Amino acid sequence: MVVEVSAYGGDEALAQQLKAAGVSIGIDAVRALVAGVAGAPQGKQPDVWIELIAPDLPASLRDQLLALKAVIVAEVPEDPPLPDRVGALREELDSRGLDGFIVPRTDAHQGEYVPPRDDRLRWLTGFSGSAGLAVILADRAAIFVDGRYTLQVRTQVDTNLLEPKHLIDTPATKWIAEALPKGGKLGYDSWLHAENAVVALRKAVEKAGGSLVAVDDNPVDAVWAGQPAAPISPIVPHSLEFAGKSAADKREQIGAILRTDGCDAAVITAPDSVAWLLNVRGGDVPRAPMPLSFVIVHKSGAVDWFVDPRKLSPGLGAHLGNGVSVENVDAFPDALEQLEGQTVRVDSSSAAALVFDRLQAGGARISTAGDPCALPKACKNAVEIAGARNAHQRDGAALTRFLAWFEETAPSGALTEIEAADKLAAFRNEGELIRDLSFDTISGSGPNGAIVHYKVSSKTDRHMKRGELYLVDSGAQYLDGTTDVTRTIAVGTPTAEMKDRFTRVLKGHIAIATARFPEGTSGSQLDTLARHALWQAGLDFDHGTGHGVGSYLSVHEGPHRISKAPNSVALREGMIVSNEPGYYKTDDYGIRIENLVTVVPCQALAGAERKMFEFETLTFAPIDRELVDLSLMDGTEITWLDDYHREVLAKLSDGLDDDTRRWLEAATRPLAA
Repeated sequence: MVVEVSAYGGDEALAQQLKAAGVSIGIDAVRALVAGVAGAPQGKQPDVWIELIAPDLPASLRDQLLALKAVIVAEVPEDPPLPDRVGALREELDSRGLDGFIVPRTDAHQGEYVPPRDDRLRWLTGFSGSAGLAVILADRAAIFVDGRYTLQVRTQVDTNLLEPKHLIDTPATKWIAEALPKGGKLGYDSWLHAENAVVALRKAVEKAGGSLVAVDDNPVDAVWAGQPAAPISPIVPHSLEFAGKSAADKREQIGAILRTDGCDAAVITAPDSVAWLLNVRGGDVPRAPMPLSFVIVHKSGAVDWFVDPRKLSPGLGAHLGNGVSVENVDAFPDALEQLEGQTVRVDSSSAAALVFDRLQAGGARISTAGDPCALPKACKNAVEIAGARNAHQRDGAALTRFLAWFEETAPSGALTEIEAADKLAAFRNEGELIRDLSFDTISGSGPNGAIVHYKVSSKTDRHMKRGELYLVDSGAQYLDGTTDVTRTIAVGTPTAEMKDRFTRVLKGHIAIATARFPEGTSGSQLDTLARHALWQAGLDFDHGTGHGVGSYLSVHEGPHRISKAPNSVALREGMIVSNEPGYYKTDDYGIRIENLVTVVPCQALAGAERKMFEFETLTFAPIDRELVDLSLMDGTEITWLDDYHREVLAKLSDGLDDDTRRWLEAATRPLAA
């Protein structure tokens, strides 16, 4: 629904309407709440926030609230050019006696997805990737990204202002140690850095002969005139029908872990952990149904929940029960100082340095250990796994409808990347239980497909062309599960090289899909399986093979993964992880094949000497047969793909129209046919 700014009758008239409707909230408070709503992502139910003011408001009053929101959005000033933003920050730093400042792509929760208010790195530099860090000095500046974004960063950032660096080859700590002038003061926001990151930064600064200085307020905020308000989105219960385990049972589970470990309490700062623990969902960050809040969970299982009370939907208190005490989010830092003498568990890799500072100031004994919710959350229960299967079946039908439409439409040359992404979203939105996409669709044709986490925009959008490859990485948030799937499609006739590279990626995908491994095996031990066929041709890909996936939560979930990077977390029954090897030829094409899989006991090896696991594939959608080079495939690999396609056809046919079903029958026929 589009509301014109001119439709707003003014603050005084709105105040009178609110009073007449029995709403006791003053107009200033309403304005502040609506500003927070405007600072939150807009999901499939963009007007549900009105219930936070009062339920069952008259239609005329609801229209005025929507018009007020449009007014507030229109009041945001236009951002200045990027060089002016960096210049303004440097002036602000000089006024504070700082020689530089660190700008990470994080918020106080250290999460991948941040609300618009906290996307300081994007505002300052133009870089929109999901991970990165900038260091701004008086006369130099650099931005650090991983292998997913080495191409993207150069297209979005003014490289005359910021030097692009690969954070593995040239980490920020190394650059700081060399670039910070002797005696220099480098500022940082202790809300935006994990404790272990601050330790590494301090060493680098001291090596340069400088000092690391925590700021009381973020200088980027001081120069960002149009910074959005902190997000306000309704927090709602997540039904036991989908969660499979009550919040009370989860709280007791975490309490038991703390008692076993000799801890009195734990501080939980990860939004997905809080959402999982309390069986709630929200919408404060893009594409992930999570409220931003903090929790202190005690060994008794009791929880202190620090949250903006304006977000709580009517009736949420009854869902939470007596074991949860709701406190204003502003009280969280002081509450940390009240844990004097208690042994408090905190995750140094994800909790903000400020948490450690306040605990130490209050005299708590800190036990550094992982988030106690992370592993229980990762090991999905039977209800969650069943929900994932159902969600993927609906999602696979939507993707298959898209693939059939794409094959007919793309060769004309009229189809653009944005149009393709929008069409796929439209197919998904016709399904049941969908609430949002699980991330912005990666829709890359030709050279754009070689950008691993490419984000199409009006500036980069291009038409599909014959002889090119199209890579689409997409997913959705359903009440019963989160999906993430990638397919690479040939537009017209692929080259022999394309088929060779695609088949090597496919061989790696099959190697992971068919792996059997003993209890205690980590994803790092399996990663080489995905790369073997590529390595034999001197090829590789610069990203992990697999990431964990939540249950109607974050599409990227720890603590497990499949990656070159060392990871000691063993793969356990119920974990969901992606299987997504790829290959990327700069300025030419990209290839990735991704399914989600879940860890299950290996039934075929029931008599094995050790407890063995394997993967059950959850994602079902056809893989482009036209890109397979049969000469590179062995018999077991051909059998796997034929069996997989047979299952795709069986699972999806009933949910398709006749034309799409006929297309799918052809797309999944045996390779030898």
